[in-house]
Amino acid sequence: MNFHIVIPARYASSRLPGKPLVDICGLPMIQRVWQQACQVGAIDVVIATDDPRIQSVCERFGATVVMTRDDHESGTDRLQEVAAKMQWSDNEVIVNVQGDEPLIPPAVIQQVAKNCADNSDVSVSTLSEPIERYGDFVNPNVVKVVADQQQRALYFSRAPMPWPRDDAQQLPQCGAFRHIGIYAYRVHVLHQFVSWAPAPLELTEKLEQLRFMDHSHRIHVEPACALVPGGVDTPEDLASVRAWFEDHPQ
Repeated sequence: MNFHIVIPARYASSRLPGKPLVDICGLPMIQRVWQQACQVGAIDVVIATDDPRIQSVCERFGATVVMTRDDHESGTDRLQEVAAKMQWSDNEVIVNVQGDEPLIPPAVIQQVAKNCADNSDVSVSTLSEPIERYGDFVNPNVVKVVADQQQRALYFSRAPMPWPRDDAQQLPQCGAFRHIGIYAYRVHVLHQFVSWAPAPLELTEKLEQLRFMDHSHRIHVEPACALVPGGVDTPEDLASVRAWFEDHPQ
């Protein structure tokens, strides 16, 4: 199976300025992410950035870097620019690995790429995991997903779903799943995505994957084959990740 990995990396961050370059036990975070991605066996691993400081650091540790525009609304738009610049063909698969997930398991990157490649009727694939705590179920920052028997997404929402009418505490027995934000795309759907206006449901939920569904593109979703630790969004997250690497020297 052949596929590409792109790691979007922006310097700007309201809670952690310069986030891709923060030190994690002697290496910048973006290098930690890149090292995980390089274990997967993709055709190539590309870091996409709009900042020369990130470009310089990444090129020093040997990464392929593509400079992109600085006005993209999302990582998906940045991904499409990379695909266009690299001249990847329409049916090739690209996995978007977030630049703030230094503990992402290589197995889940492989999993989401394979799911996209193996299912010709889908344009996008992603992953999920069971929700086991009621607090997560009702938390709007935990995105929920429901899927059909063929593992095609029916809907993504910040609202609790499916709602267990008789006992709201029945988790995960009711089939509640958290969406994990790793995606694989076919190149052609990225080129279409950037030409579409945001969908009404996307604007309501603030979930851009709903734009694909609004245009009748199927999204494959299945439980992740390995636990996916959260990304680094806050100073507290950064401290936790540093502690993990201190306890697991490499």
